[in-house]
Amino acid sequence: MGRWSRAAAERFVRWLARPVGLRWLDVGCGTGALSEIILQHASPKEVLGIDRSAGYVAHARAHVLDRRARFEVGEARALPVEKARFDAAVSGLVLNFVPDPETMLRAMSRAVQPGGSVAVYVWDYAGGMEILRRFWDATIALDPEAAELDEGRRFPICHPDALARAFGAAGLEEIEISPLDVLTPFESFEAYWSPFLGGQGPAPGYVRALSESERARLREQLRSELERRPGAEIPLRARAWAARGIAGVHG
Repeated sequence: MGRWSRAAAERFVRWLARPVGLRWLDVGCGTGALSEIILQHASPKEVLGIDRSAGYVAHARAHVLDRRARFEVGEARALPVEKARFDAAVSGLVLNFVPDPETMLRAMSRAVQPGGSVAVYVWDYAGGMEILRRFWDATIALDPEAAELDEGRRFPICHPDALARAFGAAGLEEIEISPLDVLTPFESFEAYWSPFLGGQGPAPGYVRALSESERARLREQLRSELERRPGAEIPLRARAWAARGIAGVHG
């Protein structure tokens, strides 16, 4: 999903439309992709990326070579930053992986000054992430027990109503939710199918565990549903839900 994640990050930063010269906090920064987009499109004064993975932080430090950016190891639910230090706290494709999303949002709110922005975006696994939605719908039709692996069911926060509730529970105000749509075409069915053979993540892990005959059956099921003609492009899209709110006066 990396190639589509960058496009979602660009749409997210454009949607936020924050003024230039702000101090940004990127929570769960991973390899620094969102931080790079902020540097390129938001003209920030500084960007601090926080991630619990020392490996990701090392990668970001090695690849995001902008003096306005720095990266530190830290926990999203207990951010190691000064209170009200930032103008905007953002997070890309992370909130659904956090056991207590509201705690993370409250930590982000404390990190920004009153009136500052807190914003996140997450893939719409339940419906708009067609790459995975089409896979799981075909898989569950053949194997109903696979439903427990479906990200659409495992990540209920990836829905506009759930995001709005979490932002409200975290004390954020003026909450807005918006879809971010990204075109994700595949040049052929093989281009769509081959990433599922990699073994990383719930869907590829499921495919790897199948027998050869079961894998072939699923492959043909998907082919029959997606391929309009042999070798033709498969036009899919990916939707992320973006949410933002305004931090109030800190207690």
